[in-house]
Formats: sequence, structure tokens, C-alpha cells
Amino acid sequence: MKEIQLQRVAPADIEARSMELIAQELGERVFPADQLPVVKRVIHTTADFEYADNLVFSPGAVEKGIAAIKAGCTIVTDTQMAFSGVNKKVLEKFGGRAVCFMSDPDVAAEAKERGETRATVSMERSAALEGPLVLAIGNAPTALVRACQLIDEGKMRPALVIGVPVGFVNVVESKELLLTLDVPHIVARGRKGGSNVAAAICNALLYQASGNARE
Repeated sequence: MKEIQLQRVAPADIEARSMELIAQELGERVFPADQLPVVKRVIHTTADFEYADNLVFSPGAVEKGIAAIKAGCTIVTDTQMAFSGVNKKVLEKFGGRAVCFMSDPDVAAEAKERGETRATVSMERSAALEGPLVLAIGNAPTALVRACQLIDEGKMRPALVIGVPVGFVNVVESKELLLTLDVPHIVARGRKGGSNVAAAICNALLYQASGNARE
């Protein structure tokens, strides 16, 4: 086997070293202090530095997301993968919880009966939840479109919408729709995104809320 020069990094130091390398590659680029941990965590999750350019934050989005977490919000994800990726241990310290309705048999049955996606019905279920709400949409543009409709109709008022679905059909359009609404948001413009990105943004906010940006 060919010998490759590897960095010797203790397991406990790998994440910190990764963040150092990300900071080095970002170079002299300047981000608002509350946004930088979000950008870095998304890059850490994806190894894709294009997120330094395509992440869009509405004014005060990070601050409002952190406030919602501290108030014991419910984080609603559009996939089980994003749900699994959210650090629920930190969230629960603030009295919050994470939920995903996608595997709910009632949601599946209603979606089939109406000819809609489960993601669409899941957003409607989310609108009935009490307390501060954060939507973390990383996969389904139909979820984001329905959320935007509910917001526009005054039937849902999330503290923050994380709009980062990935793909091709109505992905870009759903994100651009969100950008037209007066609701706090973090959006990955273009086709890129994913459940891992949605979870990474949630975790960046959670770590800041707990006083540990984990950079």
C-alpha cells in the first residue's frame, strides 16, 4: 500500500481541527458574527464552500432562531434523516422537541386520499402545533411551498423557516417563494441543500443557544 502522509489528530480534536481548516480556507471573507457558525457548520457537514455564497439570512434570522430555541420551540423536519441529525439532547435542555410527521400513518393515508405529498400534509399538521415553531425543510419543495402558503394565509407563523430543499423540480422556485415572505428565514439558494444541511443549521443554532458555537 502506498504511503500517504496523514495528519495525526486526536479523535476529540477532529471537529475543532476541521473548523480551523474551514476558517483558513474562508480566508479574509467576513460574515456577521452570528452567521459565521452556521456557515462553517454547513461547510463542515458538506465540505462544500459554495454555501459561503448561497446561504441567505433574513435580518435577525439567527437571533430569532436562537430565541425560539431558548423558549422551548418545536423543530419540525420534513425527513427522518434531518430529525435524526438534530441534536435533541441540547434542544431538550431548553424544553424543546423535534418532530417529523412523515412516517405518521394518518399523514400517509390523508396524503394518498387527497393526492398530495406526505410533506404537504406534514406542514398542515405543523400549523396546528402550539408554541414557538422552527421549520427545517431539507428535502421536499412541496413542504416548503405548502409552508409558504400557510404563512401567507396567516395560518402559520414560524419563528424561523430553514428552507434548504435539494433537487430539481420546484426546488429553486420554492426557495425564491420563501424569500418573498415576511418571515425569518435561512435559505440555501439554488439546487443545493439536503436533510444534512437542514440539521446542520439547526445544530449551529442550538450550539449558539447553549453558549457553545463549537467552532
